[in-house]
Amino acid sequence: MKAKASDYLIYDETTGTYSESPEQKVRDDVEKHYWLHVGRTIVKDWRLYVMLVPMLLVFLFWRYFPMYELLGCFKVSDEVLPVSQQLFSGFSYFRRLLVGGDALSAEFWRALRNTFLLSFYGLCFGFPVPIILALFFNEVKSNIARSVYQVLTYLPKFMSTVVMTSLVMMLVKQGAITTNCGVLSQLLQKLGFITKEVADAGLLNNPSFFRGIYQLSGIWEDAGYGSIVYFAAIIAISPTSYEAAQIDGAGKMAQMKYVVLPCILSTIVIMLITRIGSLLSIGYEKVLLLYNPNTYVTADVVSTFAQRYGLAGAAKGLATAAEMMNNIIGMLLVIGANTIARKASNVSLY
Repeated sequence: MKAKASDYLIYDETTGTYSESPEQKVRDDVEKHYWLHVGRTIVKDWRLYVMLVPMLLVFLFWRYFPMYELLGCFKVSDEVLPVSQQLFSGFSYFRRLLVGGDALSAEFWRALRNTFLLSFYGLCFGFPVPIILALFFNEVKSNIARSVYQVLTYLPKFMSTVVMTSLVMMLVKQGAITTNCGVLSQLLQKLGFITKEVADAGLLNNPSFFRGIYQLSGIWEDAGYGSIVYFAAIIAISPTSYEAAQIDGAGKMAQMKYVVLPCILSTIVIMLITRIGSLLSIGYEKVLLLYNPNTYVTADVVSTFAQRYGLAGAAKGLATAAEMMNNIIGMLLVIGANTIARKASNVSLY
């Protein structure tokens, strides 16, 4: 489409000339002195921009500089030469992992399956819990009681992964940490869910129980902290919406269904998209501390697979290729989830 003078100028019929409108003059001035305005804003609020420097450095050193090492999944692994001087190997590592047909390829597919299942179970069972907690917190009338409940649910998030996994091991008895069955093992044994032999051996030594223990500990650790976002969205709802619902005869459950949930739906969708984006990004620290060779069949994930072969096995090219495929799948999941959400609910991340 071609621009015409009449789109930007005002025509004066008496003189037969064009002149700029006051609004256009303001726009031209803003565009002409754009960087001057930006510089003045930075100088005026320089303290805020200085506070951004640590975050930028973290992203620079821990997110962008490591991308250079991604070249390792296309180069022949050589501990002596830097990545830039190593020979190009194409997609040989990817082919070996995907269609190699050997034990290594089978381990990678097992790790990829376990990664997806652990994340999928966490999405199904762990994602709704913070929303339910936020709804419960909203119904507590006493500010003191609500603060106490919130602090108690937030505390597990601030424990280190080592402390949290140690507590889990003591509850189920693992290794030499305890000499007797843990409290959870004893409870399950008395209820008849497990036998004494399984309890004595330790639940974390049994592949059938690893996923359940992992999910329950994850919910215990993250549910309270994750409810902050939803509780903030709930308290931002206008009181007039509740009053209108009460006038129409809506009780507490009806208010949750027709007032609270629709108002926080956009927040839920955004958080769901981000959660789907990290569906295949399981932190290896917790799995690494909880699993053992007996539970590799259900516990080994892509991150621990890459850690085991990249550091212990000195196969950095294979480890880098495994992590790269994992991240590419995660990126595609974000794009797909965002597209579906935008078409279905008109709410999206971008």
